[in-house]
Amino acid sequence: MIFEIADIPLFKQKALQWAATHEVCSYLDSNSHSNGYSKFDALIAAGVKSELIAGAGDAFNKLNQFRQQHTGWLTGFLGYDLKNETEQLNSIHTDNLHFPDLYCFEPEHLVIIKGEVIEILSDNAEQIFAEINEKELYPIQKPNGLNLKARFSRDEYIQTFDRIKQHINRGDIYVTNFCQEFYVENAIIHPVSIFSELNSISRTPFASFFKYHQQYILCASPERFLAKRGDKLISQPIKGTARRGSTEAEDNAIKIALRNNLKEQQENVMVVDMVRNDLTKSAVPGTVKTEELFGIYSFKQVHQMISTVTCELQNGLPGVEAIRNTFPMGSMTGAPKVSAMQLMEQYERTRRSIYSGAVGYFSPDDDFDFNVVIRSILYNANERYLSFEVGSAITFDAKAEDEYDECLLKAKAILEVLQVKL
Repeated sequence: MIFEIADIPLFKQKALQWAATHEVCSYLDSNSHSNGYSKFDALIAAGVKSELIAGAGDAFNKLNQFRQQHTGWLTGFLGYDLKNETEQLNSIHTDNLHFPDLYCFEPEHLVIIKGEVIEILSDNAEQIFAEINEKELYPIQKPNGLNLKARFSRDEYIQTFDRIKQHINRGDIYVTNFCQEFYVENAIIHPVSIFSELNSISRTPFASFFKYHQQYILCASPERFLAKRGDKLISQPIKGTARRGSTEAEDNAIKIALRNNLKEQQENVMVVDMVRNDLTKSAVPGTVKTEELFGIYSFKQVHQMISTVTCELQNGLPGVEAIRNTFPMGSMTGAPKVSAMQLMEQYERTRRSIYSGAVGYFSPDDDFDFNVVIRSILYNANERYLSFEVGSAITFDAKAEDEYDECLLKAKAILEVLQVKL
């Protein structure tokens, strides 16, 4: 059923608060970052009609079967440890968040927002519209007294960085993504408020709020992992980050410097090569191409270097297989991919969980779109455990101090929202 409303930002906020009253919900927001691949401005799914919960081992096969059985709208998340299914890998670190490796659900109620038009797919569409529209917003509830801890001190990070770089110098790997966790124990937060603040401070094209009972993904991701549009696959890896300037002239100078930074270009092109290699597993031979290399895109907090790689999907290959063939995404792993993941398991100190995974949807026309879970807060309300991670690309020319500072830049919006300092 179709509805129209003038104040879309207000309606979206009401819809988020309404969705969060359900045990399971998903809120995906493009924040008006329209591009040629966008299907909607926002997608809000609430209530479970049917669901899939799976652990690494046979999860993608189960997802493929689930998708064949449920051909309408689906939404869900993929955890990083699905790498243990796609490759001969394992995970040794403690998991303090306890998300499933894979979760996907068919919603009872779906709200699709495009411009000022709202489509509601539900047995009670008029009632749902009324419930959302008549909802009184509760005020933002800010966190208080969170004691943020780090898995690595700055010195420990630099020492570990240097040890990893020795592997690059020996030729074991060429590039890797080394991630560190910041966490809060006994954390009490209001997830909807935290996400609303994060999405206001850092308005990104792949923002998502995902509630899985008492576990939450509060995501301000700027990165697309993989999308399918008709017979076309699209991946848009990010490598290259720079701060925003305080004036227009300074901001433009920073953008130009990022575009011409040889170290950032080196990181980006290595990831592009990995994505190209991953896409060949699903592509019609000869169709993999780089549509844009070293594109500079600006967001409220940072400038990013983003490339776009596409291919034509093999006839008859299920979309889930294309996702499996590219997971985990090259921007969060390294090259060679398996060797880099093995080494990061050795040097990192926490299990990544949903970080470095993906949140997204399948649509009735058999398209899909999944982000990369970065710039995100993960929260287990039952355990009162809050976590966020940031990654740094290590190449031959990378400098530990610079990469640590870039980690803090990536975490800037999260630190502001949580009202904590490092």
